[in-house]
Amino acid sequence: MFLFIEKTIETGKRGGNISMMNESSVADHITRTFPGVEAATNFGYTFFFYGSDHTLPFATIASSDNDNDRISNLDRPGVFRLNIGVSKQTFQALFGTAKVDISDYDFTILDVIMPHPHHAQQNFICVLSPSEATFERLQGMLAEAYDIAERRYTRRNK
Repeated sequence: MFLFIEKTIETGKRGGNISMMNESSVADHITRTFPGVEAATNFGYTFFFYGSDHTLPFATIASSDNDNDRISNLDRPGVFRLNIGVSKQTFQALFGTAKVDISDYDFTILDVIMPHPHHAQQNFICVLSPSEATFERLQGMLAEAYDIAERRYTRRNK
């Protein structure tokens, strides 16, 4: 099904051996699953776009800290953050309808779906180094984000 690495990690759940996805497996899955995806890499991020519309990615992978984003401590070996732009309805189903207070979250914890630390207002979610089980749960959210990007592209290119 998915490629993963076995790694003992500290997660927001009880510890133990958890099957963790690796960054390249996640990127490969996105580009192979969704037709017309274009990926671009810049500043330690991989951006996933629908087609040639490189205005707003539907998902990104952040693989290292940079001057503008150190909140997730991504310079740890094997740690990356998958970010996904979901619908407002999905975002609210996950985190409620009130404004998200990002100070309520520890953005260094692995394998926990959280609002994005900088783009929650745009309905982006994130997870650091998801386990295979969490990545399976994210499949519908990735599909939704892709559909949103495809509709936006179609609307702009009529």
